[in-house]
Amino acid sequence: MKVTTGKVVSGKIVVDGNPFSEGSSVTVLAPEDGEVFELSADDEAALLAAIEEADRGDVIDGDQFLRDLGGRE
Repeated sequence: MKVTTGKVVSGKIVVDGNPFSEGSSVTVLAPEDGEVFELSADDEAALLAAIEEADRGDVIDGDQFLRDLGGRE
């Protein structure tokens, strides 16, 4: 998992640092005017760890999540 920033140039997203491989699947989060999206180093590490868990398939389905959340069996 890579996290990077970039900007739109001539309608295309240009990322800072090393470019992504051709055909890479990416997710783009774009803040609205004046909106700031920042993570602390700890929050970024936690997010990346959670993404790695999901990539490994270490997840539960939504129904199980709701049961766990509500304390229902």
